[in-house]
Amino acid sequence: MALSTRFTELFGVEHPIALAPMGGSAGGALAAAVSRGGGLGMLGAANGDPEWLARELPLLAEAAGRPWGIGFLTWQIDVGAIERALEHQPRAVMLSFGDPGPFAERIRASGTLLIIQVTDLEEANRAVDMGADVIVAQGTESGGHGARKGRSTLPFVPVVVDLAAPVPVLAAGGIADGRGVAAALALGAAGALVGTRFHATAEALVAPSTAKAIVEGHGEDTERNRVLDIARGSRWPSKYTARTLGHPYLDQWRGREAELAADPQCQAGLSARCGAGKHSRTADVGRRGHRSDHRPAIRGRPRGHLGRAG
Repeated sequence: MALSTRFTELFGVEHPIALAPMGGSAGGALAAAVSRGGGLGMLGAANGDPEWLARELPLLAEAAGRPWGIGFLTWQIDVGAIERALEHQPRAVMLSFGDPGPFAERIRASGTLLIIQVTDLEEANRAVDMGADVIVAQGTESGGHGARKGRSTLPFVPVVVDLAAPVPVLAAGGIADGRGVAAALALGAAGALVGTRFHATAEALVAPSTAKAIVEGHGEDTERNRVLDIARGSRWPSKYTARTLGHPYLDQWRGREAELAADPQCQAGLSARCGAGKHSRTADVGRRGHRSDHRPAIRGRPRGHLGRAG
């Protein structure tokens, strides 16, 4: 049964559900599948890598003319990435984690809908000022990256709804089935942005071992930290930490982030004095410990069709 909200009316979709543009893993096949299923598929372009986009954008032809969008990590892009995306005429562009100011007007001037994800009230006010067409209120239950000092989804969403009205708000963070979507609507949101539920699908660009770890994992198996970003040499702003599955590498470096950042050999797992071993090498961490911008682990294998997502 279709639900009509300000979000579904704005985009002409059947379900008040959007795919979180998970960096690198929400490729063209997954975005197309979500759009065909009646939601808004969002391509996770991250830093707007031209080669990645050239490979994934053609797959959106499988969306069969349904609306789709593209999301970027705002701190990691330049205007050129936005220009390349707009050439493909997405229905929406989503900006997350950073100042949308340098890009908002260009997106809106093209007639493309602007979605801005926020993690605190300061960011929410700025999104309103930037003329966002949709605002995503991300609570701290979110997977991947989120606010180090944010609010939980339950108290955060209604505050953003009241602040942003009449701009429609999507709830994000810990939403994995129909009950979560219903809760988001009860909080005043016009829909939900869902990540991990789709991260473990056949269409997602993840290794089978990663999908298996997500499906078998529980929420209590995760934590927020900066360890793996430091280990990978990622320049994520310190205000955003990553939710990751537990791993011996995290146990080794928790509370020692400054030491890890100061020693490249420790980051690469090459120094004996750093306790390097098969579980402390960053290659192993990249496959098993870190999850790229998605929501908390869930039980049960997700289904690809949104109509049966609950």
